[in-house]
Amino acid sequence: MDELVDILDEQGKPTGESCLKSEAHRKGLLHPTVHIWLYTQDGRVLIQQRGKHKDTHPLLWDVSVAGHVSSGEEISTAAVREVQEEVGLSITKNDLEPIGTFRAVHKIADDFIDAELHHIFLCKLAVPLGSLTKQDSDVDALELIPLFKFAEETWGLANTAKYVPHGPTYYKTIVKAIKSRI
Repeated sequence: MDELVDILDEQGKPTGESCLKSEAHRKGLLHPTVHIWLYTQDGRVLIQQRGKHKDTHPLLWDVSVAGHVSSGEEISTAAVREVQEEVGLSITKNDLEPIGTFRAVHKIADDFIDAELHHIFLCKLAVPLGSLTKQDSDVDALELIPLFKFAEETWGLANTAKYVPHGPTYYKTIVKAIKSRI
């Protein structure tokens, strides 16, 4: 779905301009997204397999929930909305634990440069995996895996080809933040 997104400057500040997401991708314009990592108190992390029809990284494993921030939308509101849309879980802004931002630029094609400023949150998952409802258009599968296995596969470099290439620094940040909370 094409939607209006706000454009950010090189420092990640709003420029006051917005455009369709497709235009931002075509021109490589920096825009905000949300990443929400759901984790359990017993040390597991929820990962999602991206849908096979996604424009970027189809069928690779990725963050529990991710999405674009609509133009004019508050970051935390977008995070709550995306969790509901992608995994069918109702949360509140108070459930979100912000852990920072991460700038990512992926050149998918000559006319598709995905330049995003990810606003990253953790959120404790207090319901069983079976109670989640994946958004079929965006999510192929959901899996809860032990944090140590996730760390080994992402920044331990054991199975990095399985995951969206966010890079070891990104994944190390996520693992350390979750580990400090369990």
